[in-house]
Amino acid sequence: MKRIVVGVSGASGMPYARNLLGQLAVREGVEVHLIVSRGALRVYAREGGDPAELAAHADVVYDPDDLGAAPASGSFPTAGMVVVPASATTVGKLAAGIADNLLLRAAYVHLKERRPLVVVPREAPLPEVTLEALLKLARAGAVVLPASPGFYHRPETIEDLLGFVSQRILDHLGLEGDGARWGG
Repeated sequence: MKRIVVGVSGASGMPYARNLLGQLAVREGVEVHLIVSRGALRVYAREGGDPAELAAHADVVYDPDDLGAAPASGSFPTAGMVVVPASATTVGKLAAGIADNLLLRAAYVHLKERRPLVVVPREAPLPEVTLEALLKLARAGAVVLPASPGFYHRPETIEDLLGFVSQRILDHLGLEGDGARWGG
């Protein structure tokens, strides 16, 4: 069983989180552990979604304020973590080593344990301070994967665009996907 931690922070782009969780939920041998920040709950509602949709695709859902939960410990083995979408605040705090909620602590643990951590920033434009934080995270071992879908697979729907980004995330978590690939 591969345990994947999914952290959802308060940036716009909740459909990316929903799509990824939907793709993870149908995979054999994957156990999804979900942490949704307080800010993400507000943004999800603003973007017209019901946050319960996210929880429906997870095996375990954590209180974002519970720093004693399993993902806060390096002794809790996982196959990786993704933060999707990653707000600039989350990126900045993580780059500074601040872990004042469970999402940040779990991401910090993935860095310190050298486990896969995929950070999916969605904000634009990116000011220098955020670019520096993203570079710092990349140097610390995180994969910085902007929510920037490609078009060579000729998407016809928004779900196709979301699925492109989810496919790239799955690739970096070591999970085979059946999404868009460059055909050469």
